[in-house]
Amino acid sequence: MSTSIDLRTSRRNVLLLALSQGLFMIGTSTMIAEAALVGYALAENKALATLPTGLQQVMVMVTAFPASLLMQRVGRRWGFTVGALFGILGAAVATLGVLQASFLMFCLGTVLTGVYNGFGQFYRFAAVDGSTDAWRSKAISYTLAGGVIAAVIGPELAKLTKDLLAPVTYAGSFAALVGVAAIALLVLQFIRIPPPSAAERSEAGRPLLEIARNPSFLVAVFAAMVGYGGMALVMTVTPLAMVSHHHAFESAALVIQWHVLAMFAPSFVTGSLISRFGVLRIMMAGALLFVAAVAVHLSGTGVPQFWLGLVLVGVAWNFLYIGGTALLTQTYNPAEKAKVQAVNDFLVFGSVALCALSSGALHEGQGWAALNLVVLPFVGATLLAVVWLELRRRRPASA
Repeated sequence: MSTSIDLRTSRRNVLLLALSQGLFMIGTSTMIAEAALVGYALAENKALATLPTGLQQVMVMVTAFPASLLMQRVGRRWGFTVGALFGILGAAVATLGVLQASFLMFCLGTVLTGVYNGFGQFYRFAAVDGSTDAWRSKAISYTLAGGVIAAVIGPELAKLTKDLLAPVTYAGSFAALVGVAAIALLVLQFIRIPPPSAAERSEAGRPLLEIARNPSFLVAVFAAMVGYGGMALVMTVTPLAMVSHHHAFESAALVIQWHVLAMFAPSFVTGSLISRFGVLRIMMAGALLFVAAVAVHLSGTGVPQFWLGLVLVGVAWNFLYIGGTALLTQTYNPAEKAKVQAVNDFLVFGSVALCALSSGALHEGQGWAALNLVVLPFVGATLLAVVWLELRRRRPASA
């Protein structure tokens, strides 16, 4: 843990990182609302409708290691600057793909934005740099709270700009993301996080296999994988599922807006809840909320069911992802953080990529209900793993 900046500077960094989080999540929420619909329109094989979103998540996974190792060498600000430049380029290429009705070019644009997102996932870890142990959970939580910006602005921006370059629908939305990524690039220049120490650059720390034997590491990674992957499976295909059930795009955009709000609005209190009740209990609550979301989705296909189910999925993701991240930060020392964070995000976004890539085919072949049922065994396993760790931690105290 770095101690070279005071709490005031740390909070300023969190504010800037939260704003950056919101800006890059505007792009993500636009992808959620429109990418599957664009993919369905452009792809000859309709089962590939979610391929662009899936490829984006593949690149988030692939970027995890090089992004983390680059920032270990050059620092957070320069690393995030590189990521934002990829975001500008990716949005521009995706726009050209829609304008030229090129599925391949649209996929290339989402690949490039995936690199941007891969760097952006480290905003939450950057918030921890320089924070006191007591403020770690809140720093992570408040940074992710920036996603509320995306919840408010993202879907509205998508609706307002989808016909901006008429007669080509949706091209305007992706063109607008060029400007959003450019604003993020500017904001990131004002963060002031200490550069990596000489020890962080040179020391290797413990081997990864030794760290991975820590039960807290295993549960943290698994819970984040299931929470994010399960959300991606359901969320990615939701606009497509709603349109296939004869709901308007505006209804789908509203559902996504509330979903993104539910993902990030709890972040204002999640850190405090973790401090009060413990990280494992919050993760348990997240798993139970995911079960409730599946039950709602199985109850019907009206707009209210889509809305409530996606809201519950959003809160479940928040508790599992923030909880998993907070738990992970307890498992490594400063010299180990780059490789541990990289492994975590590689595995988490590998899960997200697999789920996003398969969601279109699952929905096309098996339907909305079956897709939701796929999530349940993994959520159940997560709940059991978190309960096991909680009981394991209690055992020495009661012995």
